[in-house]
Formats: sequence, structure tokens, C-alpha cells
Amino acid sequence: MKNPLESIRARYAELLKMLQSPEILSDPEKLRQVSREQAELAPILKLADELEVVERNIAEAQGILDESTDPEMRSFAETELTAMQARQADLSTKLNGLLNPTNPEDQGDAIVEIRAAAGGDEAGLFAGDLYRMYLRFAERTGWKTEPLSESSGGIGNVKEVIFKVSGAGAYGNFKFESGVHRVQRIPKTESSGRIHTSTATVVVLPVIEPKNFELNPADIEFEAFRASGAGGQNVNKVNSAVRLRHKPSGLVVTAQSERSQLQNREQAMEILRSRLWERQRAAEAANISSTRKGQIGTGDRSEKIRTYNFPQDRLTDHRVGRSYHNLPAILDGDLTQILNDLKTHETQEHLETPA
Repeated sequence: MKNPLESIRARYAELLKMLQSPEILSDPEKLRQVSREQAELAPILKLADELEVVERNIAEAQGILDESTDPEMRSFAETELTAMQARQADLSTKLNGLLNPTNPEDQGDAIVEIRAAAGGDEAGLFAGDLYRMYLRFAERTGWKTEPLSESSGGIGNVKEVIFKVSGAGAYGNFKFESGVHRVQRIPKTESSGRIHTSTATVVVLPVIEPKNFELNPADIEFEAFRASGAGGQNVNKVNSAVRLRHKPSGLVVTAQSERSQLQNREQAMEILRSRLWERQRAAEAANISSTRKGQIGTGDRSEKIRTYNFPQDRLTDHRVGRSYHNLPAILDGDLTQILNDLKTHETQEHLETPA
């Protein structure tokens, strides 16, 4: 592991110098590329540095056990050694996952689609809760979010919302949210105190660069129409919204969050490209082993992945079989521990699954 890390350290130092170069600073595209690569390498080096500290602590604790005869010192060293060895295993797994990512798209941007499912108005309110949770998580992480399309059924009630998350590792984190989310709670309008169960579906797609997935313009049917909903005084006065239909697949995509028809068309193309890429990946997954197909992070939108139980203040992630408490904090974007557990589980399954 030393050689890859040495190369990464050297490259990271080079990138930091480049970020101070007038040539890079004056070129927005180069600046974006260099900044993204620097942001991708930073977490790797942070984990590597932490692992080195833990390994030094392990060596010190082992030294005390080897040399000391004092019972109290030996007891302290044994406790420290056990804790540090567990931490070492955890950090090693995470570092190996970053050095050997299961998906090359993990470091890129993400497109997140949330839709209300079973449960009527309560499902729409829950979809709105998920939307706000993801916006807060992105904000906490320092990622930029951009709305692409939204259909609402009233204040806080979301029928469907599509948004983009930009930042290093966005897809690698958000991909774990794909699937069916179930909520159990007493609606504010429920006078008898009966608990309702509602669901919302989440689909997370990687943003695919045009050069990595080309679309034939002849296969795309374009239509402009008048946008609806929020967007300012001028949004309904021009045909700024865009609808694209991919004729070979029948997929239809709309975008209307921007006042510019050109911007909406670019956004719609981005969504269409990601959906077609996902469809192709699903077809390829059908040809490989069921074990690998069933791994965490495959984005199966039909899988019930999580239950939010409000009466018991508990979130249960069914993929790792763990429960977490303090739902208000989680819905305010505190997803770090949950996602770390999912990443660790994914890495372990990847290492245990034959190629």
C-alpha cells in the first residue's frame, strides 16, 4: 500500500502547487479539473495519516506489554491495544475502498430523483422530508445542489423532485440512498393517533460526461413548452421548459427549473444520459452473478432499504441490519454514520466476492 500512497502524496502536493498557478487560476475548466482531483485525493491522505497514528499507538501498546511487569500498565495497554486494533481494521477497510473503488463513477456528481409512492398526501410529505434531508446533508458536506425538475402537491408535499449534487464523491455517497424508503408515523391530521405507513422511492444516478456516453442527436425528439410552478414572474411567459424523448428506448425527460431554454435542454440531456447509462448497466448486471448483482449500492429502486419509525425515534437500514436513533438530527442531514457503515459493508462484500 506504501507505493500507491507515496504516488498519491506526490500528486497531491503537485495539485496544491497547480492551484496557486496563474495559468490554472485563469482557466475555469482547468481550475475545476484540478480542484476536483485535489478534493478526490484529500480523503485518502486523511485516512492514511490517521491509520499511521493508530499503527504507532498499537506499536507503543505492544511495547508496554512486552516490557512492563506493572499490572495496571499492562491492563491499560491491553485495553488500548484492543481498541486500536479494531480502529486499524476499520480504517484499513475504508482506505482500501478508496484506493480500490468498486465503481469509477463514485467520485463524480449525482442526479437524485425522489418520488412519493404509497400513502397519499403523507407519502408526499415524507418525500419532501427526504428532499430537505438530502439538501442539508449536501450543504453540510460542502456540495452544491441544483434543482432540475419538481412537481408538488401543496406546501411541503412533493410528488416528484429531481436535483443534481455537485462535488467530489457525491455519487459515491448518494448512491446508497437508491431504493424504497418507508416511514411510520402519526400524521398531523390523524385525530385518533393511528400510525400510518407511507413510502417514497429514491433513484440516484451518476452524472455521465458526454464523452463517456455519446447520444445520437437523430434519436432524440425535442419539444419546448411553457413551464409551470415556481420560477419567477417570467417563467410562464415563454416556452422555456424542455421535453426530450429518446426514440429507441421511449424514455422521456423534462426540465423546467431554468428560465433559459438552452439551460433546460442541457439539464434534460444530462438526466437522459444518466438514465440510459443506468439502463445499460442494469442490462450488464443481469449477466453477472446474483451475488454481485445484489450488493449494496447497485441502486435497485424496488428494494425496501430503510424504515423511519417516528414513534420509536428509530431509523433502521435493512441492508446492514442496524438501527440509529435521533430522527430529527438525521432528517436535518446527519447521515455520516449511516453512510460510513454502508460504505464499510460494501467494501467488505466487494473483497469477499470472487471476481
